[in-house]
Amino acid sequence: MAEEVLLLSSPSESCTSLLSEISNASTRAFVLAFTVGSCGAFAFGCIIGYSAPTQSSIMKDLNLSIADYSLFGSILTVGLILGALICGKLTDLVGRVYTIWITNILFVIGWFAIAFAKAVWLLDLGRLLQGISIGISAYLGPVYITEIAPRKLRGAACSMSQLFTGVGISVVYALGTVVAWRNLAILGSIPSLMILPLLFFIPESPRWLAKVGREKEVEEILSRLRGENSDVSDEAGEILAYTEHVKQQGDDRGFLKLFQRKYAFSLTIGVVLIALPQLGGLSGYSFYTESIFISTGVSSDVGFISTSIVQMLAGVLGTVLVDVSGRRSLLLENHCWETGTPILGNRKQEHHVVLWIIWIRHGINTIDHSIRVDVKGAAGTMCGLASSISSWLVAYSFSFLFQWSTTGTFLMFTTVTGIGFVFIAKLVPETRGKSLEEIQSLFSF
Repeated sequence: MAEEVLLLSSPSESCTSLLSEISNASTRAFVLAFTVGSCGAFAFGCIIGYSAPTQSSIMKDLNLSIADYSLFGSILTVGLILGALICGKLTDLVGRVYTIWITNILFVIGWFAIAFAKAVWLLDLGRLLQGISIGISAYLGPVYITEIAPRKLRGAACSMSQLFTGVGISVVYALGTVVAWRNLAILGSIPSLMILPLLFFIPESPRWLAKVGREKEVEEILSRLRGENSDVSDEAGEILAYTEHVKQQGDDRGFLKLFQRKYAFSLTIGVVLIALPQLGGLSGYSFYTESIFISTGVSSDVGFISTSIVQMLAGVLGTVLVDVSGRRSLLLENHCWETGTPILGNRKQEHHVVLWIIWIRHGINTIDHSIRVDVKGAAGTMCGLASSISSWLVAYSFSFLFQWSTTGTFLMFTTVTGIGFVFIAKLVPETRGKSLEEIQSLFSF
């Protein structure tokens, strides 16, 4: 069901063979669409990682206080909340491709507002616009890839696309050690600028076309995506039949419908799994990594470069391990490592110990990101709100908590990941090798 929370079945192909599989099994239209989705995820990562390596230089150049910079870091998540509120309605109203246009234009405006900011209000406005765009694209990206991908590539394409978010964060971390913050903002706009001309050539989602009554275009678009010699009549028939079934059922996608008893279990799992990384400190690590390095005496340049390498390797590892271990097993292993990670207790610890702590946390968070849940409809908005609000709480409070007590801050995050381990072990089922229908049955009572 579109309104239910779905745990995507693990990809049938590892990331090492995904690109060749796409080129063999798909058309240029799908490859271009996949490229747009991957570039969008990369742009997403660039925005998430931007505030970490630029903190000290922005604060110095614009004479910002800790409170000012905390607002700059956390206002992104305010935008995420706003974007999450409108993402479902907007993509249904104007379509997937036009929404991609909107999000990337907002990305570019946000980057240039930051790059040319002379006052804190313009800096915050740029970050807010980026947050709104991320709030929309965090929902739109996986949905669009899922709706256009061939069945056997669907899971792998989504995982591979999500990998580029971690790559974007890593690239910004590395570039931030050698590029001034204004120039880094300009460089950050390049992925979105590259996407814009490609949008003239990618197809609209056939499922959205069916939903808005453009049935005659469904087979045409599917032929572009699958190849002119492919028989798409069965797939088109399934899409049209499902769309008609949804229409006959009436509007079952509102927020109030989510709180029916039959959706309680699936919604709880979706909300908790999406909120756990944020409450476990993900936004703090991502936005304020420089503060952590400086407070412990570690060279920020060495820290960011090493962390970027670990994140990229972890992203690839997570995509591959999903095939081997399954999502549930990998989530348990990640939370076990996070809970057992040493706590940053004092500022006189050896530098290599601090680096290991940051590496483990960032690596595990990157792997975690590649195996999280995918959601649709009103449930997507609900889960997006849960993630955004959790992210804002951590992003805004992290600097103040870190000044209060490093030990207490990381003990709080460790406690959350420990609770997450128990939650996953007791309630989250494995989805590897199951069809979407079988996954839905796991959450039906």
